[in-house]
Amino acid sequence: MTAPLSLPPTGPGAGCPAQRRLRALGEAIGNTPAFAITYRFRGRTATVFAKAEHGNLSGSIKDRMALHILRTAYAAGLLHPGDTLAEATSGNAGIAFAALGRALGHPVSICMPDWMSQERRDLLASYGAGLCLLSREAGGFLGSIRRTEEMAAAEGSVFLPRQFENAANVEAHRLGTAPELLAQLAARGLPLDAFVAGVGTGGTVMGFARALRTGSPGTRVWAVEPAESPTLTTGHKVGSHRIQGVSDEFIPAIVRLPELAGVLAVSDGDSILMARKLAATLGLGLGISSGCNFLASVLAAEHVSLPAGEAPVVATVFPDDNKKYLSTALLREEPVRAGYLTPEIELLDLDLLPRPNLRVQ
Repeated sequence: MTAPLSLPPTGPGAGCPAQRRLRALGEAIGNTPAFAITYRFRGRTATVFAKAEHGNLSGSIKDRMALHILRTAYAAGLLHPGDTLAEATSGNAGIAFAALGRALGHPVSICMPDWMSQERRDLLASYGAGLCLLSREAGGFLGSIRRTEEMAAAEGSVFLPRQFENAANVEAHRLGTAPELLAQLAARGLPLDAFVAGVGTGGTVMGFARALRTGSPGTRVWAVEPAESPTLTTGHKVGSHRIQGVSDEFIPAIVRLPELAGVLAVSDGDSILMARKLAATLGLGLGISSGCNFLASVLAAEHVSLPAGEAPVVATVFPDDNKKYLSTALLREEPVRAGYLTPEIELLDLDLLPRPNLRVQ
């Protein structure tokens, strides 16, 4: 059943200069610290470096993308005060657009598949966003995209961020997230051997690929997808999975697989177990996709060839924390299956790299 698409009224901040608010919001987004997590796997000790993206304004890495898309749209004259923002999302991007959009005085309407977590729905409502939920029968994620396009065609004064095809999504990470991480590693004298990230829109992995092409050309960049739903590998939607925010039924337009080292597959159950292990062992309350990215980092480290005695430097992002998943499989009993990596991983130590103090203008 498709829920009606309701629009909240324009807030009291609608008349405030957008550029001033964009600058202010930018101070609360980016420059996140990075965790250094040392582990032992199959007799080898290594460290994963992961940007702690739940420290952004609305609690996820999607704040970076949303801010840069809005900033770029205002500069290009595509977005005006009072316009409605309408976006299709699996949750975090919608929350980011809701938070930033309302701060800028825009009505915000979000279309989302109805199988996303209750916490996501509640957070969107708390920001005053209009919410349209679509079942699988009503089109799911692709149906959500169609609904926003229909709304823009019918109502006018509607801005569609189009995160899956907007080049500003990639630029947010090429100009912000990647240089931050490289600066943090350089402060420790560390080169970057590999970077991995799960693909939702693909903005993170493609932004890093393009930044590292010049900033660290020897670094291999891997995309990550759920083993149960290998959309990137097959080229189309197949299977289902429980890692919300990745593998959204299609390959996004901004993803260029030939620019990457390849695709790594991680099981959703293994990702759940890893996220729980990171919380219970190191106190890192992270989302399921963070568990997935950590496991992919371990796999990527196995692909790095270095002289004997040298440990690979592999990095990733932890997109959000565990608070959006308390009603999901993250807190349910999860069986250990053959081939899972989590039982073989021993978490040894936790350190934190300093904030880089860089700003995207």
